Amino acid sequence: MSTKMTISRVAGAVVMGMASLSMLSPAKAQTGQVAPPAVGVMETVNRPVTQSNEFLGRIESPNRVSVVARVTAFLEKRNFVEGAEVKTGDLLYELERGPFEADLAAKKAQVAQLQATLANAKLTTDRARTLLGGPAGQQSTYDAAVANQQSLEAQVQGAQAQVDLSQINLDYTQIRSPVDGMIGRTAVTQGNVVSPSSGVLTTIVSQDPMYVVFPVSVREALILRERYVTRGGFKAVVIRIRLSDGRLYEQAGQLNFVNNTIAQNTDTITLRGTIPNPPLYERSATQGSVRELTDNEFVTVLLEGVEPVEVLAIPRAAVLSDQQGDYVYVVGDDNKAEQRRIQLGQSTSTVASITSGLKLGEKVIVEGLQRVRVGQPVSPGPASALLQSSMKATADDAGGQKASNGIGPKPVGNAP
Repeated sequence: MSTKMTISRVAGAVVMGMASLSMLSPAKAQTGQVAPPAVGVMETVNRPVTQSNEFLGRIESPNRVSVVARVTAFLEKRNFVEGAEVKTGDLLYELERGPFEADLAAKKAQVAQLQATLANAKLTTDRARTLLGGPAGQQSTYDAAVANQQSLEAQVQGAQAQVDLSQINLDYTQIRSPVDGMIGRTAVTQGNVVSPSSGVLTTIVSQDPMYVVFPVSVREALILRERYVTRGGFKAVVIRIRLSDGRLYEQAGQLNFVNNTIAQNTDTITLRGTIPNPPLYERSATQGSVRELTDNEFVTVLLEGVEPVEVLAIPRAAVLSDQQGDYVYVVGDDNKAEQRRIQLGQSTSTVASITSGLKLGEKVIVEGLQRVRVGQPVSPGPASALLQSSMKATADDAGGQKASNGIGPKPVGNAP
């Protein structure tokens, strides 16, 4: 009997203890509430940014010459080093000259013969004119002499034209470079017969400056026109190129041509600019210079504005992305985190330019983002000195920000 009473008392004590704990737990939870997370914030500011668009393009030589033979003859000598630079007028090929020299001599002899006959005809005409005033003179004789003289003069002119043609053919036996540039490999070696039907003997491409040609979608072309036509047109932009190994070419180019038609199969319009291609170093006196750009080379074209523009900017680290797009967290008036959907413009790896979604002076959370929840209070404070100094450095950068491989327009179009 006493054992049962003891068990009952113990059970009652346990129940009372649990009830007491349940009454005390809200108070303990209230006193142990977690403080709002500390975050670093920065206000949106205006920054100078150089607007830039990337496209795929190719390098083209302004002067590309296919060297062909103008006469039929044996190729006796090649006077150039394949892959070397040549100058205008340099002798490239020498063809067999003998038959052409003989033909020229024969044509000159024919001219000389006709000129002698013409001289005699002139004497006959003079005599007929003298006799025409006397009783022995006849008008018909004089007229025949004049006609014969004029016929011989025409024959001399025709023979002289044949001499000129033979001289031209003889000159064609020496094939010279019509432009300055780099010469390619030869398609025909000495000892072979070449003719106008033999095709291209070699090609020469000019080296400096070079063209950079790139297609632009019609939509992008309209944006570029709207952006730059009132700022100076072609003079409002510069062309920079990124080589296939990722290096940025040191020389800047100038846009100088927009095609007058749109490609139907790609819905693009072709733009072209010129860019310097100076020698990097000299190989030898015969081989010429080594240059960075090569005809038909594939490059990435950066079309940049000459003058930077003011855009709303925030640190790139503040931008987050999900399936719906880009967004940031801002601190509201009650220190609660708010999510803002944004549209990005030209951006770099450190600075993001905002085209819509934010206003000047708003406080954007740039540090401590992993602890932020939408609608929850935060404890805002200044961003770290490192982040602030990086933003200041970009603001002080001469010429403003240039687009990189971060957020921004991607290369569009196909290789031309």
